Amino acid sequence: MPARALERARELYQKGWTEQDHYRFPSSIRLHKRALVHADRAPDSPERTELRTRILFCLGDATGEASGLGAAVGYFDQARQELERLEDPWLRVLLKGSADYYQACIVLRMGQPEQAVLWFDPFIDFAENALRTSPERVDAEWINRLASSLISRALANAAIRRSDAAVADLERVAVLSGEHSLDRLYPYVIAALANTYKQSGRVIEALRHYEEAERLYLAHEKPSLLASSRLLHAECLLMVGMSDHVGRMLDEALPVLRKNKVSQDIAEVEMYRASAALLDDHFDLARRMAKASMRKLEKRGSTWWMMAALIELWAHSMHVKRVTNALVQKALTLSEHLAANHLIDEARLAGMLAVRLQVRRRRIAEAEELLSSLPAPRAVTPLDHRMQRRLVLAELALAKGDRRTALRHARKGLDELGQVRDQLGGLELVSATAVHGRELRELVIRLALESNNARQVFVWLERTRAQAYRYEPQELIEDGELAKRIAEVRGLGRELMRAGLDGRPTTDLRNELVKAQREATRMGWHSQRWGRTRPMATISEVIAGLGERAMVSFVVSGGDMVAVVIAGGQVRTVRLGAADDALEGAQKLHIDLNALAPDHLPPPLVQVIGASARKQADALDAMLIKPLIHLIGERELVVVPTGTLYAVPWGVLPSLHGRPVVTTPSATAWLAASQADRPKTDRVLLVRGPSLQFADGELDRVAVHHEKATVLAGQDATAAEVLAHLDGADLVHIAAHGEHENENALFSRLELDDGPLFAHELGRLRTPPAHVVLAACSLALNRIRPGDEALGFAGAMLAGGTRTVVAAASKVGDEASAAAMADYHRALVAGAAPAVALAEAMAKDPFRRPFLCLGSG
Repeated sequence: MPARALERARELYQKGWTEQDHYRFPSSIRLHKRALVHADRAPDSPERTELRTRILFCLGDATGEASGLGAAVGYFDQARQELERLEDPWLRVLLKGSADYYQACIVLRMGQPEQAVLWFDPFIDFAENALRTSPERVDAEWINRLASSLISRALANAAIRRSDAAVADLERVAVLSGEHSLDRLYPYVIAALANTYKQSGRVIEALRHYEEAERLYLAHEKPSLLASSRLLHAECLLMVGMSDHVGRMLDEALPVLRKNKVSQDIAEVEMYRASAALLDDHFDLARRMAKASMRKLEKRGSTWWMMAALIELWAHSMHVKRVTNALVQKALTLSEHLAANHLIDEARLAGMLAVRLQVRRRRIAEAEELLSSLPAPRAVTPLDHRMQRRLVLAELALAKGDRRTALRHARKGLDELGQVRDQLGGLELVSATAVHGRELRELVIRLALESNNARQVFVWLERTRAQAYRYEPQELIEDGELAKRIAEVRGLGRELMRAGLDGRPTTDLRNELVKAQREATRMGWHSQRWGRTRPMATISEVIAGLGERAMVSFVVSGGDMVAVVIAGGQVRTVRLGAADDALEGAQKLHIDLNALAPDHLPPPLVQVIGASARKQADALDAMLIKPLIHLIGERELVVVPTGTLYAVPWGVLPSLHGRPVVTTPSATAWLAASQADRPKTDRVLLVRGPSLQFADGELDRVAVHHEKATVLAGQDATAAEVLAHLDGADLVHIAAHGEHENENALFSRLELDDGPLFAHELGRLRTPPAHVVLAACSLALNRIRPGDEALGFAGAMLAGGTRTVVAAASKVGDEASAAAMADYHRALVAGAAPAVALAEAMAKDPFRRPFLCLGSG
């Protein structure tokens, strides 16, 4: 029986360790406690002492994860007392090193990285010395414990911004792995490198390493480690500005974590969710999540509660009506707590909040004194912290009446933002960074408008809007892994459609599709690198490029809709009234146009919906265009929209009926597209997708005008074939069903014979087509981020180098689309410019032909 007791204790210990490895801590604790009971029934022996020591430090680790360091310390102390009874000094050192390792990991999780380093040091020093002096005594367990300790110490050093020390530890692990075949540690090293790069401000390297680590964790079936890595990945994405993506990701993670009752992970996810909400100006959600996180972290004794407290305080301060001295003092006290715990950048950020609050209280002297006590940013200070400092400097200068200095600080801040943006990869990342410059943008636009200097307003608009369209795409770098993931998404989408038609359950397939899309999205962030930035368009260049046309740039400032009009060599601003009315009107018009789209609506329904659409169009016309008629006259227009105005097909507005209008994300993007010079190849491509009622007739009518066109239809109209023929074409016409994906804009798609062609895949084109007609629903739609960063199917084509895209921002009936496109191509081959040809085609039935001419026109 005594021998059986020790054997049973060992079995329970192994089961407990397995549960612990899968982050099932309550189950692990129960098993380890049962293991202790059985071990105590066995006779005293070195084997029992060793096993009890291992059970105790594993119990300490599981308890620490579940309930915090305070509840775990007793188990670690018992483990150290137990191991002192062992006669083998090498085994004593190894087991003490293991106990110290697990306690250090809990200390690190509790937000005390500097203390964690001190726990890791002794065993690492002893083991390294042993390798030099007594290598014969160092077995596989020693090497594994040494390597694990080095990886964890690297994480701790990274957290306190000692990147050189962190990298040195990881390089040492790489050497040990080569010498001792520790291949299983490679994913951990990659994840630790990602964290080190993140903490040192090298965000791009960090993102790439997180993605690699997560692929490795998936391959090695390590779901718990994958979850932890994704949490750190989410923090890195927030540093770039991907708040919407992170918010969705964490909203999905929270229910799973709550079900598993992993309180530390729940608290951290809630804290990052609060950060994402704060970036998106969702202050109530930010406060709620931050408070929930803070309660859990305080209960566990984790100093990370201060991070959650800072988010909660910031969210509260941003919408409180009256700033009190108590609120300022709260920020200062929190800054002191953060500094005492070596959270340097966060301490300075809390101090910056106190300065902003003092400026709002008009306590300028106190604000200046406080600001002077805050050190300048370090090289590793996060981007959002640096933007806040620039904003504070600008607001303080403005409070003193020094507009010039305020604008200088804003310019420097936006330049810093641009430097980070220049290092990024795909469109998603480039467009996301604008969120960090939102408040600076709002400040400079407001100042420019107050100065009544229309030219200055134009300059600042161009500096702050649609920056993703200022980059020249570089030659494609093929990514086989991304192509494989895209193919998986396409297959899942096809299977989901079949399941729906067959009446089979679709929940699991839909979840698989979302997961595959997310993986492809992350891979796609770096699948296309961007080259040098195009120079910002000057007013004189725009005036020269416009010729007899006019440009209208819309912007929202202080709740007002404002138009900057360039016409006849003059630049003027016009205030148009409440922005909410215009933006809501655009949204209502979009809904009506969608409802009006089906080919065979009953006449009474057409009458009712049509009347509503005309009413909305008349209202928008009165708000946005009629006040500008005295400036734009009968000129052709180039329109730079804002927000939901991106979805307005301008030809439906009475004042613009039959008038050529080009929509573009910025004057700089329009000028670059207009001046793009590429040899004409006379290559025309016509594509017919499946399930379109009038597609055959549409393509036949279009083909009449293009005798030498290549036609892809039926089984030939696959995603791969269409992509291959898109490359280098002059004119492309695609008649296919399409759908804008607002949650994941780069998965907006065209339906082809073998499944969808995604906006993601357009980055694979070496020479983008010059002129593309998308006779499909909604593919002119974009997801609009701060700074009017517009992202969607048509937007991806424009950013990739296509000069002109004709597409619909709403649903279009097959019959109406076919008729409109026949008229469009007839005018096009007669010599009309795309915007002119589209205006003529739309004029016949604008509300059922809601197309836009995007790009250069």
